Amino acid sequence: MKALVLDRNSTDKIRIADVSLPKLEDHQVRIQIKSSALNHRDEWCRQGLYPNLQDGVILGSDGAGIVKEVGSKVDSKWISQEVIVNPAINWGENEKVQATDFKILGMPDHGTISESLVISSDRLRHKPLHLNWDEAAALPLGGLTAYRALMVQGKAKPVKKILVTGFGGGVAQLAVQFALALGAEVYTSSSSEHKLNQAKKLGVAGVFNYTNQDWAKEALKATGGFDLIIDSAMGKTLDNLINVCAPGARIVFYGATLGNPEGFNTRKVFWNQIRLIGSTMGSDSDFENMMRFVEEHKIKPIIDDVFNLENAVKAFDKMKSGSQLGKLVIKIS
Repeated sequence: MKALVLDRNSTDKIRIADVSLPKLEDHQVRIQIKSSALNHRDEWCRQGLYPNLQDGVILGSDGAGIVKEVGSKVDSKWISQEVIVNPAINWGENEKVQATDFKILGMPDHGTISESLVISSDRLRHKPLHLNWDEAAALPLGGLTAYRALMVQGKAKPVKKILVTGFGGGVAQLAVQFALALGAEVYTSSSSEHKLNQAKKLGVAGVFNYTNQDWAKEALKATGGFDLIIDSAMGKTLDNLINVCAPGARIVFYGATLGNPEGFNTRKVFWNQIRLIGSTMGSDSDFENMMRFVEEHKIKPIIDDVFNLENAVKAFDKMKSGSQLGKLVIKIS
């Protein structure tokens, strides 16, 4: 079968290769992948910035397709079912935090940018009927990450004022949609006026361009402070986020693309009783709840662009540029 694998000796660091399917174990299924979607971790693997990299591993954490074959201990009713894949593997029994052997599909295990995927049947969920293949493929990792950050760690409420930073990324755009569906007063930020205009069309209460030196003052004046902030940048931006918090607010961060903070306003954090909370992916229970929420509110991930497998390098290059609004999808079949 054809698949996109990591190859750090090649010019593009990734290449299309013929890969043999592993033998189907009794608890596994084989899925014909219809569409896969990129996440930043795929590009980080390409750049050599992810731990435990192995050349020859099929990349991709997000995917949707049709079950074609099942192992001896898997219900045959799964055959021909349209499914999406939960990419969080070995979360463990503790809902509060992932187990030490937790991993994400696509490195070190073979991922979804492939004509077929062999995976444990407990990772399958039926594809929501309101989503097409591209939209379904774009949901799993971003949806799970956004749901846990917003609902579990953030304890979002309909009456709260919520800021989601960096609108345009896969997680951020879903966090905005989830918060809007919840009935919260939602705001977002970006460095792109185009992305901010698209956020307005979704119905956010306000937007802020964080390249504006006074954006934090504008946000505080407009809102009086946010009850919850969802962020993936950290770095030097943390001070501004603390400054726009209402007393008792939560800042939930699911990444640190700008690195570690160089320092932050400790006094304001303890005096205003602000909570800084980390969040990573989500449990199987979080995934189930996310799927129900998406189906109930008919939420659709925003798709920026769709590429075929032969043009996958272009999709990775666009991911690296950061110019996308929403998810980048690779159509497989």
